[in-house]
Order: sequence, then structure tokens, then C-alpha cells
Amino acid sequence: MIRHIVMWNLKDHAEGADKAANLEKAKALLLSCSQVVPGIRAFEVAAATPGMDCTHDLLLHMLVDDAQVLAAYQNHPQHVAIKPFMKAVVRERCCMDFMV
Repeated sequence: MIRHIVMWNLKDHAEGADKAANLEKAKALLLSCSQVVPGIRAFEVAAATPGMDCTHDLLLHMLVDDAQVLAAYQNHPQHVAIKPFMKAVVRERCCMDFMV
């Protein structure tokens, strides 16, 4: 199995909206991809908790069966369709994939 973790920091203002609005939209878009391919075992999207010392605004945590499932997710049209919005609102992105 592969654990796929992505963390983002968003711009204060982008796409005609503030960070809070873009954060909610990003969460919804990511969650819409939670079942796009078979083999996704866990799919979690979380925003930083206000008042806590966090280093990123938004997190995606996935657990998938194998590299083929992760590649299918990455290339699925529904996932590809959200990338332009994410690129427009994101200031910084970090990602890590590892075998479990």
C-alpha cells in the first residue's frame, strides 16, 4: 500500500475570493475525488484548526493499494479538472508518497 500526503498553503486572495472561501472550495473539490478509482482505501481532507500552531492550511491524506491506483487517481479526468483552480489559489505545495 502507498500513503499519499499533500499539504498546501493558500494565497491570501486569488480567483476573486479570500483564503477562507478558496479553502472551502478546495476542500469540496478534493472530496469530490474521493472515490474516482477503485483501490482508494482511505481519503481524508482537513483544514488547519484555527488557533493551533499549523504549518499548512490544507491537507490531503490517501491510502491506496499500489502505484497503479495512485497513477489512475492522478490522471483521472475529475482530478485533472481541479488542478487549474488549485494552482491558481496555492502559494506552496508539499507532497510525500511512501510504502506502508
